[in-house]
Amino acid sequence: MKRKWIAAICIAMLLQSYSCKDTQEQKVLTREVTFTKEGELVLMKKETDSVLVQLDIEFAESDYETQTGLMYRKSMQDDRGMLFVFKEEERKFFYMKNTEFALDIIYLNSDKEIVSIAKNAQPLDPTSLPSNGPAQYVLEVNAGLSDQWGLEKGDKIEFTRIPE
Repeated sequence: MKRKWIAAICIAMLLQSYSCKDTQEQKVLTREVTFTKEGELVLMKKETDSVLVQLDIEFAESDYETQTGLMYRKSMQDDRGMLFVFKEEERKFFYMKNTEFALDIIYLNSDKEIVSIAKNAQPLDPTSLPSNGPAQYVLEVNAGLSDQWGLEKGDKIEFTRIPE
């Protein structure tokens, strides 16, 4: 009887060590990602609807795309951006942990109006950068461009998708 208990304990320990291996973090190989134009976006002043700038954009909509964003890229041209599209309008929190170049992070509500801007977010910084209000869209552009364009709370965007 004692041998059966010892055998059962040994089997349990082997199974436990095997299941622990499954939960260990696996290495993911990454390579630099290149820009793919998926749409166009226009930024406009709130009072006049005058166009400030037009950008070529990529969309981030799936869980993977929104979690990865502009990671694994070395730079981005000034006439490009990434638009994150979320299902729900709620306070958003972004960070730069694995992003290698500085960004302006522009938070927009469900009416596509700017609610806040995290200016000059620094590369590789894990600090959380929250929106100042509920947001459903987030536009990432190169650092300094929001000041160059004179963006402010209430300014708007419109965007279109390129048919696949």
